[in-house]
Amino acid sequence: MAEAHPTFDVALVTPDGAVFDGDAQMIVVPGAAGDIGVLARHAPLVATLRAGSTRIHLGPNESDILEFATGPGFFKVELDRALALVDDAVDVREIDDERALAQLEEARAELEKVDAGESTADRWQLEQRIVHAENQLAVSGRTTG
Repeated sequence: MAEAHPTFDVALVTPDGAVFDGDAQMIVVPGAAGDIGVLARHAPLVATLRAGSTRIHLGPNESDILEFATGPGFFKVELDRALALVDDAVDVREIDDERALAQLEEARAELEKVDAGESTADRWQLEQRIVHAENQLAVSGRTTG
């Protein structure tokens, strides 16, 4: 019988509060330069996150994985604790295609206004909202056309 991986404290937090806070064997987050996987006793780390898929492995089986479509944010590992601070996190089982499509259309429309000089909205934030909405739709199996 294979030895189980040790667990450590993992938290996935949005401005609305914790989406997950508990023990896990591994967390994989979408780092700005590529995915970052962290196990117990990982070296200290601070990184920026892009919109993408965050996976929390509670155990060794496929059914033990929680997956979230997450927005941009920050990630910190310190003293056997991993903390992902993101602007939004949606459990893939609860993705609302209509909400994601509306977010996508609103962000694209605002980006067009920025390009035309009609808005002073932050381009990077709009681009991240677009990526996050597209990510939710991709995870749910819906295309963005």
